[in-house]
Amino acid sequence: MGTAALPNDPLWPRAGDWPPLDGLAAGERADLALLGVPAFRTSLSPTGAHETPAAIRAALRRYSPAIMADRGVGGRADARSLDELVLVDAGDVAEPDGAEGEWRVRAAVAAASARSRVVVALGGDNSLTSPVALGVWGERLPTAGLITLDAHYDLRDGVSNGSPVRRLLEAGLDGRRIVQIGIADFVNSREYADRARDAGITVVHRDELHRRPMADVFAEALEIAGAGGGPIHVDLDVDVCDRAVAPGCPASVPGGISAHELRQAARAAGGDPRVESVDLAEVDATADAPDGRTVRLAALCVLEVAAGVALR
Repeated sequence: MGTAALPNDPLWPRAGDWPPLDGLAAGERADLALLGVPAFRTSLSPTGAHETPAAIRAALRRYSPAIMADRGVGGRADARSLDELVLVDAGDVAEPDGAEGEWRVRAAVAAASARSRVVVALGGDNSLTSPVALGVWGERLPTAGLITLDAHYDLRDGVSNGSPVRRLLEAGLDGRRIVQIGIADFVNSREYADRARDAGITVVHRDELHRRPMADVFAEALEIAGAGGGPIHVDLDVDVCDRAVAPGCPASVPGGISAHELRQAARAAGGDPRVESVDLAEVDATADAPDGRTVRLAALCVLEVAAGVALR
């Protein structure tokens, strides 16, 4: 069922359709700004990820802005709403690939960050992580931190969706303030594992998440990434998830993390004031299952970040 066929209920408002960033009054600051970064040209595998920002925006309308997380006596829900926040949409960066495109991304992110508490960048492939993070950090790069939810190290040579972490290290990010959660067997190489170790990166293997809850792992990651006292960027590469819930990610594999764990991480990211930017990467909306489950998961992660901001 397309979003055009969704029922209309005045008592059940829908998420999404947020006003434009440039509609903010002078001096007003949004709580969260969406920004589309439809990067795809340097992907290591064929992808239609440039179609994904529009698909996520459409999927947001399937959901309500209501937050039902807090429960009172007798199990009665103490509901809150994202409508209490100022949520805006900064549009898409045109042609974000290549050197010039990345400068456009950095400029657009910097402008959105200056007028919001958190920027959520909608990819696009994982190459967006480097310019998005650098756009928010600016001169604060020496104190910044990075958390990735990803099955892959992203330490490859060159410029691609497999190289953003290496590029951030080369830009000056301290590897001791990088935490990579969900790194998996059989989708990496020994050489890149060595690079991560030599850079001082903290790696949380996918199997460790069977023994430790995501909430604990992410709380520890925030302390490591935030040790420099600077801003934190969180990269939510959806291919960290099990392929059953993320078939629209070209590199997702059976045995990845659950949709619930990714959503937990997204809410925890939004809930920490040190996190100033989040990206959602590697979803190819054109390759999704017929029910759109991967795009819907990405849309829910946007709402989870917003919910974290609301609950700060």
